[in-house]
Amino acid sequence: MESQKTFVPTFSFELFPPQTPEGVEKLRSTRQQLAKFKPKYFSVTFGAGGSTRDRTLETVLEIQAEGYTPAPHLSCIGSTHENVRAILEKYRDNGINRIVALRGDLPSGMAQAGEFRYACELVAFIRQEFADTFHIEVAAYPEYHPQSSSAQADFVNFKRKVEAGADSAITQYFYNADAYFHFIELCERDGLKIPVVPGIMPINKCAQLFRFSDSCGAEIPRWIRKKLEGYGDDDTASVHAFGLDVVTDLCERLLKAGAPGLHFYTMNSAGLTSSIWQRLTPGS
Repeated sequence: MESQKTFVPTFSFELFPPQTPEGVEKLRSTRQQLAKFKPKYFSVTFGAGGSTRDRTLETVLEIQAEGYTPAPHLSCIGSTHENVRAILEKYRDNGINRIVALRGDLPSGMAQAGEFRYACELVAFIRQEFADTFHIEVAAYPEYHPQSSSAQADFVNFKRKVEAGADSAITQYFYNADAYFHFIELCERDGLKIPVVPGIMPINKCAQLFRFSDSCGAEIPRWIRKKLEGYGDDDTASVHAFGLDVVTDLCERLLKAGAPGLHFYTMNSAGLTSSIWQRLTPGS
């Protein structure tokens, strides 16, 4: 973990573009509550195949107009060089200089990946076309991407993104700190010198968390899963209380070991993330 201790800790929050006027208002309220913690940036997701492209742009521009730093996600699967260039030019022209570059998923019904196959190709394209205009974040998978053929292949893919020009990384969420520590050991072994910020998922609803975790390959340790199953989604108070203890302890362990910040997957809700933050920084 020594390499990670050299970086100034970065704290950030992830949002997704709302689909309704009610969702827009809720997200504005969420941002106001989270902004008091002075995050480095708010990232904004980008649907499969660019399915939320316009709403992502609208959300990003509104965040910037409020005086905060946005970091739009950009996924390349199903995209062309031309439309990715157009999106990046739009961001550049609006003074947005932070991008989360991802491979992304094929939207339903689309058979071809498009002109990009992997995130490393997107990172290389951004560097080729825009030099150092953008700070480029990429994804990291301490527990390995569910579509990878092996742990070794997954790490090679991550290394390619770094070598293509990534500035920093955000991990998929996890609840086993040792998986993150081992991933950093691999980075240090191979001389990868970028900050790798842990992704943090507050525990809100059992069924939702189980579904997300099964689809993205994030492991829920057996003792946590069994405890949550015992509560069930009807006992919201117990789920939240247990989840706050588990996730706060995880964050404390990561930061104490030298993790270069935390990135919270907020699910457009401020409550649980705020509670964790306040536990980590009493008096905030």
